[in-house]
Amino acid sequence: MTTRVAIVGGTGKLGGIIRSVVKAEDGFEVHSVLSSRSTLDELDGADLVVDASSPAVSIDVVRGAIDRGINVLVGTSGWSAERIALVRPLVTAAGTGAVFIPNFSLGSVLSTALAAAAAPFFRSIEIVEAHRETKIDSPSGTAVRTAELIAAARGAVGPVESPHVDQRARGQQVASVPVHSLRRPGVVAKQDVILSGPGESVTITHDTLDPALAYAPGIRIALRAARDARGVTVGLDSFIDLGVRVPGVVEEPPVSDGDVSGQVAGVTPA
Repeated sequence: MTTRVAIVGGTGKLGGIIRSVVKAEDGFEVHSVLSSRSTLDELDGADLVVDASSPAVSIDVVRGAIDRGINVLVGTSGWSAERIALVRPLVTAAGTGAVFIPNFSLGSVLSTALAAAAAPFFRSIEIVEAHRETKIDSPSGTAVRTAELIAAARGAVGPVESPHVDQRARGQQVASVPVHSLRRPGVVAKQDVILSGPGESVTITHDTLDPALAYAPGIRIALRAARDARGVTVGLDSFIDLGVRVPGVVEEPPVSDGDVSGQVAGVTPA
């Protein structure tokens, strides 16, 4: 049976890579490609929605898929544990599946796992992430995911030491970890996790050089997992054996009573 895939933000950079993978993958076909001029009615008839839109629009896409009883694979950045907690009860009530992938790169996922494994052994941990100047959100979804896993791994020893975080130049704290975001031309995606202790420092670096080559294997894994998923799943590491013990995600806060629908009717490509 062929899985019909609706790709939201399919005219953007990531969306184009996802579109190519879907076309080449046995058992999948492109049902529709949604751009900023599309409406969510174009999701009708799809078996799986893949979201590669923008942080402002992504909540509408996820809600639209859930309302239609369609599983959704989210590759859009900006989904923190708190934001995911808002849609978890909706997914559960609908009996569908929502898979959130902060980064499709296997190397990035492995780097994050290594950072989480090392986190309990160092007092000071900071993240420096760099992306192209056109990336809208900061910090990146990968940096947020990394910080959350670091915090989870340090549950027994407490938050990292991060002095002077009241100063804006010290970065934005995510789960107690200072994150510094660079937006500049000539870079695709790079993340450094710097772990420091008395008399020593360890830096774990991941550098994306060719997005199409780096993301395609992870996209294939995520497509097949999302097709049959139930409930909410976060991270590509949920579907592969990295050979590294990855601590669990930070416990999510209670769901608020606020409206989780967005304000944007259209769909903006990534």
